[in-house]
Amino acid sequence: MCRNKYLLFILIIAVLAGSSCKVRRLYKQPLKEQGIEYLFNKLKENELKYVDLSIKFDANLVFDKKENSFKGNIKIKKDSLIWVSITPLFGIEAFRVLFSTDSVKMINKLNNQYFLGDYSMINTMFNTPFDFDMLQSLITGNDFSYYENDIFKANIDGGQYKLTTMGRRKLKKYVRNQTDDVKVLIQDLWLDPETFKIVKQDWKEINKQNSKMSLNYSDFLTIEDNQLFPGTLDCTITAENNISLKIKYSKLQINNPFEFVFIIPKNYQPVQ
Repeated sequence: MCRNKYLLFILIIAVLAGSSCKVRRLYKQPLKEQGIEYLFNKLKENELKYVDLSIKFDANLVFDKKENSFKGNIKIKKDSLIWVSITPLFGIEAFRVLFSTDSVKMINKLNNQYFLGDYSMINTMFNTPFDFDMLQSLITGNDFSYYENDIFKANIDGGQYKLTTMGRRKLKKYVRNQTDDVKVLIQDLWLDPETFKIVKQDWKEINKQNSKMSLNYSDFLTIEDNQLFPGTLDCTITAENNISLKIKYSKLQINNPFEFVFIIPKNYQPVQ
């Protein structure tokens, strides 16, 4: 009987000890305040490094109170081209889009139509501030490549580093037209304190206070060279017509040569 009590006592101590270890692991040491230069260096150091990138995805879109699910492929030639193929669930390609640094081309295979233009039509339609750099950032979870970095303030928010700016502009040597020149962004970035990957972004144009874009990155995947890539992207646009887009990424390939095929059939008509 005494032996049984002794074993029971040992068992209770072991359980309590194990429980106390688990509890301690739930708490992290308070984050140490770091300077803005340090945070940006760590952010850039841990960004996805690539020249060519190919991704398959599944997406769910809610726009104008209508919900649509689709899948597709994205190919990126860094700082040059973004190629997107969109396929509804029945498996036949419906749209193909090619983004360059200053143009947008689209084929609508459902209606035998095409569009040749720039980012202004997309931004007017969805009340967004997109340019090529921002779209590339949205997809990859990296920061902008060609915008100012020296106008941020840093603090700690909810256990993450938060970088805030009230007026981020494109660097002058990358400004292509007057629209770029006048675009000023209010931007917030949240960084994971261990990986320094962006886990959330908020974008707002300073002259469009009635619209905001929020991006949340999660389910990070380990890919080539032990780099981290967000497996899930939740994008919300708050404007006159709210938009919600959730993307699940899969089958990433990095730094393989890809073709960016975009041919407009002769019988297609321009979008009116």
